[in-house]
Order: sequence, then C-alpha cells, then structure tokens
Amino acid sequence: MKAVVRVVKYALLFAAMAGLGGAGYLTRDRWMPWLQPAKPAESSSSEPSPAATPSAKVILTDKAIENLRLTSALLKADTFWKTIQVSGMVVDRPGYSDRGVVAPVAGVVTAIHRFPGESVRSGDPLFTFKPLSEPLHQAQTELLKAVQDIKPAQAKRKRLEAAGGGIAGEQIIEVDNQIKRLEIAVRAYREELRTRGLSPAQIDGVAEGTFVTEIVIAVPPRPAADKLLVTVAASATGGAVPQPSPSFEIQELKVELGQQVQPGQTLSILANHQMLGIEGRAFRDETPLLERAVKEGWPVEVDFQEPEGSGWKAITEPFYIRHLANTIDPVNRTFAFLLPLDNESRVVERNGTVQLLWRFRPGQRVRLHVRIEKLENVFVLPGEAVIREGPEAFVFTQNVNAFERVPVRVLLQDRQRVVIANDGEFPVGVYVAQNAAAQMNRMLKAQSNTVPKGYHIHADGSLHKNEDEGK
Repeated sequence: MKAVVRVVKYALLFAAMAGLGGAGYLTRDRWMPWLQPAKPAESSSSEPSPAATPSAKVILTDKAIENLRLTSALLKADTFWKTIQVSGMVVDRPGYSDRGVVAPVAGVVTAIHRFPGESVRSGDPLFTFKPLSEPLHQAQTELLKAVQDIKPAQAKRKRLEAAGGGIAGEQIIEVDNQIKRLEIAVRAYREELRTRGLSPAQIDGVAEGTFVTEIVIAVPPRPAADKLLVTVAASATGGAVPQPSPSFEIQELKVELGQQVQPGQTLSILANHQMLGIEGRAFRDETPLLERAVKEGWPVEVDFQEPEGSGWKAITEPFYIRHLANTIDPVNRTFAFLLPLDNESRVVERNGTVQLLWRFRPGQRVRLHVRIEKLENVFVLPGEAVIREGPEAFVFTQNVNAFERVPVRVLLQDRQRVVIANDGEFPVGVYVAQNAAAQMNRMLKAQSNTVPKGYHIHADGSLHKNEDEGK
C-alpha cells in the first residue's frame, strides 16, 4: 500500500513539472528578454559626438612657429583708401627725354665716334664730317677779310692823330666809322660760324687765316634738370662738385660713314631718361573717378612690380596726376592721363667704357591704383592673414602659443591686402597672425589642436615642456 502511494506522488510531481515546462516554453517571448543584457543605444549619424567636434584653437610649439615664419601684430583700426586699378606704362616725357643731333652745314660724314647703346657726357665727340657748304667757306673768307681790313684802318688812324689839324680830325672820324663797321662785320661772321658748328678756338683760327676743313659735332650741354642735380649734390657734399655722370645715351644712329648730309638733317637721337612720365589708360566710365582724384589732389599709388633684392631704395614721394587727356582713342576707347616720374640711375664702368643704367625704362608696364573712396575705422591685414571657406572668412588671434580662429567680415580685398570691418568683436590689445593662416586652418581640420606630447599648456596660453620628460 505504501508503495502505491509513493508511485502516485512521483507521477503527480512529474505531471506538475511537465506542465510548468510547457507553460514556460509557450511564454518564452515574454520572459527571455529579461535574462539578456541591454544593448547600447546606437549613436545618431546626424549628430556628431563631442569628441568629433573640431575646436577653433591651434596650439603650436616655438619651433613650429619658427618653421612657419609666423609673425603677429597688434590689431589697430586704420584708414584705407578704396582704389581702382588702371594699367599704365613708363613713357618718355616730351621735350625732356629725347634730343636730336642735326648737321649744322652740308657735308660728308668722315668718322662716327659713338654708337647706339653707349653713354656719353657733354662735350664728347659724336661725328666728324667734311663741310661742303659754300656759305660756310664764304663766311670764313669774309671774317678773315674783315679782320685784315681793321689793321690798316687802325694804322691810318694813328698817322692822322700824329699829323693833327682840322682836316686830320675829320678824317679820323671817317676812319673810326670804318673801324666800327668792320668790327660789327667781324662779330656777325663769328656768330654765323658759331651757329654752323665751329668752336671758339676754330673761329679764332679762321681770323688768323686757318680755315676749317673738318667739323666735329659733340654732345650738347647737359639738360637743366641734370645740372640742378649736380648743384644739389655739390651742396650736400660741402661744395665739392662730383664727377659728372653720363648725360645721354646714344639711342639711334641716323647716318652711315661716307654719307652726304644736308643742313638740319638728323644725325642721331640722344636719350636722357632722367625725367620720364607714367601714362595711364582709363575707360570712359572711369572719367568721373579720375576727375575727382585730380580735383581733390589725391595721390596715385604706382606698382612698378620690381623684384625683391633689386637694390633700389624705396619710393616715398607721392605721384599726382598732372594731365588728363580731353580726347578718347578711337581704337581702344580709352583716354590717357600723365604722371611725372623722376628716374634714378647707376654708373657702371668696365674696360674703360661707361654705361648708365636707369631704374625705370620707357615701355615698362606698371599698375596704377587711383583713389576713389575713403574707408575709416577698419582693419587692414596682409593677404596671407585671412583664410576663406566659401562665404566665410577667418583670421587667427594669438595668445602666446595658442592661435584661435575668429570669423571676420571682409570689406575689400586686393592682391596684397585685405580690409575687414571693425565690428567691435576684437578686444583691445589683441594680436593677429599676419601670415600662415592657410597652414593653421589645415592643422585645425586635421585636429592638430591638441597639446603636443611631452608638453602642457598654461592658462595664459603659453606652452611648456613637462619637467619629468626625458627622465
């Protein structure tokens, strides 16, 4: 009996366990998630994590600053002139730069002493030619005759003075009148020979009976502007007159050896580039802007595009428009305006020859910046100090080794400078990097703003090396 009861208990226990197992299997979807660990929430692709958000600050070591050749300057409000750019060219100034040498009388060229490209001083011989002028020979003959006629007239006057008497007195008056007429004729013939190219020594020789058979044409006197420079140099050196530099350069030769020339014919062209001009070319719609610049007396900035290390001193004198043309070129539809330009030169001597090298040369292209508007209370920075990203523009302010990118509003930008608005966002005494903005912006994008390994940064922005580094 006891055995039967034990069997029944085991059967009921098994049946209960089987029922619980079946119920758990049927409800497994409800209770199984309770036994599994929770999965981390997936980050949204549209919202970056704080670690991925770039900082607007770049930290550079002292060596990195030196490698970038980075410089900073105190940001100060300034005044900037808005300009228009006009093309221009260095030109000869009419009446000053070029000078022609002409033949005084007809003749044949027998020698050419200077050739194109050579520099010459006043008085240097240029040509020698044999005169074939009948008026020249006649003037020499008449001068000799007048000089010779004066001598007997003077001797006659001495005899009459020695004789005395009333008749002698009347004859003395007649002789005096004759001597005056001859002296006037002598002066006239001398002047004629001088204008025909004879030197005072040659004219004196003609008066003594030595006729001129060859004429040497020399370099004319120095220009008035060149003489003024010598006077200024002499006063600057305490009265010592410096060695005269070449006055002209042989620009063009118009005759050949053995060629017969006529009076007034051009033999050569001499160039003196001491006084030049800058000719600008503007369009018709720019006329009011140029007229205003002339009326207000605003200077014009000239960019000669000179290479660095040329050795010439910086130009400090302002340029002003002297002349505005009242006609428009029918071909290119532009009108000209002129600015005077005083040139500089160097004298180079080699193998006994002297050459004059000018700083500015006719035909040289320049850029002219004509003022049209005044912008006050703005910041003017070099072009390398500003970086652009689409419509945005940024500069980097410096705090020792920390450089922070700051957005700015650009008012004007040209090839060398950028003008930004003074919106009051910059504190007083802030320093702005003057270059290397593009390099620092690339470092910023590459997340190079972290403190370099082995360094730590102080609150003032200075970077210091760890004391235990290297131990």
